Amino acid sequence: MDKATVNGTVIAYDDRGEGDVLVLLHGFCGSSAYFERIVPTLSKEFRVITPDLRGHGLSDAPMGAYTIEQMADDIKGLLDTLGVSQYTLIGHSLGGYVTLSLVQRYASQLKGFGLLHSTGYPDSEEAKEKRLKAVSTIQGEGITTFVEGLVPGLFAKDNLEKLASEVTRVKEIGYRTPPQGAAGVAMAMRERPDRTDVMSAAALPLLLIAGENDAVIPAEKTFTAKGSQVTEAVIPGAGHMSMYEAPEKLTEVITAFMKQL
Repeated sequence: MDKATVNGTVIAYDDRGEGDVLVLLHGFCGSSAYFERIVPTLSKEFRVITPDLRGHGLSDAPMGAYTIEQMADDIKGLLDTLGVSQYTLIGHSLGGYVTLSLVQRYASQLKGFGLLHSTGYPDSEEAKEKRLKAVSTIQGEGITTFVEGLVPGLFAKDNLEKLASEVTRVKEIGYRTPPQGAAGVAMAMRERPDRTDVMSAAALPLLLIAGENDAVIPAEKTFTAKGSQVTEAVIPGAGHMSMYEAPEKLTEVITAFMKQL
């Protein structure tokens, strides 16, 4: 992993391959490691940049609540530092919220964008309560306990047993999340605005990827934009973690989208 200081915050990132730039943003309590099964293939054809978002992995995790805009500006600053002026951006879950903030404000730099198991909708009132409970668990019982409860729900039920090693791997990545980072990001997600209009209004190619059995963000919450510029893909048998549940199929979908650009 390399590191760059952006707006006073250290952001860790991996940068592999050559060609058109593809930036992949991971989900909550994840890291750039979430893409370890797909980057080796994608980086044979594209330059793939996978940052650790603020509060995750090897990036800085300042104390206090964060905002999605702040996290997006970290990524914008990192890409500016790397001299990247044109790129395609795909965000998984939390990474999708960050992606939409970038699209809303810096669309001129994007060739296309995608949401992977993500949505433009804000948190419901029920979900906002769950964010507060998450912060309470993280602060009171620790990140390990929180991740133990979180990760099984990310996989399709049918995959929990047959992909036991992948479930364990995702937990291991989660355990490394700084507790104050996880808490800060939970509050950022809680306060994010509705950005479904950003998806509809963007005059950019848009890739929407849903897991057939995603219990966290079902397909109808992902497929909210229509038009000739929108590509929809459902990953058969996958829950919220197709990067581990169906990496070959996910790689195929992303590669096809990149090539059509």
